[in-house]
Amino acid sequence: MTAFLIANLAPLMFAALVVFLLLGYPVAFSLAANGLFFGIIAIDLGLLQPQLLQALPERVFGIMRNDTLLAIPFFTFMGLILERSGMAEDLLETIGQMFGPVRGGLAYAVVFVGALLAATTGVVAASVISMGLISLPIMLRYGYDRRLAAGVISASGTLAQIIPPSLVLIVMADQLGRSVGDMYQGAFIPGLSLAALYAVFVFVISIVKPEAAPALPPEALTLHEDDGRAGYPSLAAIALLAVVAAYLLTYWMPAIWAAGLAGLGAYLVAVADRLLRLRVLSRLAEQVVIVMMPPLALIFLVLGTIFVGIATPTEGGAMGASGALIMALVKRRLSWSLLRQAMNSTAKLSSFVIFILIGSSVFTLTFRGVNGDLWVESLLTSLPGGQVGFLIVVIHVRLRIRIQILWVRVTVLWVCMLSLADTKGICIRPVNFTIHFQQVVPFLKGMV
Repeated sequence: MTAFLIANLAPLMFAALVVFLLLGYPVAFSLAANGLFFGIIAIDLGLLQPQLLQALPERVFGIMRNDTLLAIPFFTFMGLILERSGMAEDLLETIGQMFGPVRGGLAYAVVFVGALLAATTGVVAASVISMGLISLPIMLRYGYDRRLAAGVISASGTLAQIIPPSLVLIVMADQLGRSVGDMYQGAFIPGLSLAALYAVFVFVISIVKPEAAPALPPEALTLHEDDGRAGYPSLAAIALLAVVAAYLLTYWMPAIWAAGLAGLGAYLVAVADRLLRLRVLSRLAEQVVIVMMPPLALIFLVLGTIFVGIATPTEGGAMGASGALIMALVKRRLSWSLLRQAMNSTAKLSSFVIFILIGSSVFTLTFRGVNGDLWVESLLTSLPGGQVGFLIVVIHVRLRIRIQILWVRVTVLWVCMLSLADTKGICIRPVNFTIHFQQVVPFLKGMV
């Protein structure tokens, strides 16, 4: 029995972790308990020296001193403030009116707003709950297929996993030793392309099965002119003017600042048109610009400064949190009750992530001490098919585990595979490896 334990302690440790995770035990305690329990067994069997566990306090303090992880509470707080300030309701109502006359318009609106919420909140639960509570009853009321409505909402809500500022990418960047800015830049285009795929799927469904995604009836369209016109030419005109203005401004300033100034100009025109009753813009164009520009400005404030290099992800998160508070204050929805709820939820979620990282540190210390990394390496590199076989198995494991358990739990196992791939030359760029497999699960989840 002793010889069996010595030869197979790493596989037993890994299997025990998977069993505890699938049973639903708190992941932080599962990781730490497995690490300490098997560490004691390994010391008793002579596989580890007791001095190895003395490295645990330094590892814990290393996690607490990590400046990168400061971005987690900032982005979480920003997302919770925006969720509770009613931004999702305003966006869904306005974008639903804009796409309403089109077959499948409400589904397009959900995809569009899901991408926009993902780029402003970074919290999956905030996006899914907001869109589920608001959109699902409306979609069912107007005759949408239940499977299509639920699938679009679930898939669009999970865009917050990949579109920056994603909390998943912050944790992955920390565990992989990569820059958060690089992860954000690598995830931006794939995230938008995934949202575009969702829209294409809705378009195909609206053609193949038009009764599953009907257009809104005329009486449901409230943002129209007195003579019945929808007001799309006015919306197209102000959008075109903003694009032209941004292009001309690029001759005097960087493109990102030019886009910001052009958007600000369009917003000021819409606000002046509403306050002074100039009637230059249609009701639809006025509402779309006023509702969409604040979250777009927040995205510009957070991601734009990070991409340009003006701010670090932590500083960008702090600016985003401040911007969210200002938006809630301008809308007169900021109260002590809202602020208290957001701070409580932020503290809980941040503590949840930090404790998981501490537990994973305890687990990996013991796991590497009993040569678990060599066991995983030999297991995966001996697969048939070489690099292709490795990638197929990784995709399968990633999908199966992700359907069963939460994203933070997957991070612990996912980093092991990424580190192995990087070490063995199977994947030269772990950032791309992470980003593209982050795309797989939300897409298949929505399809299911």
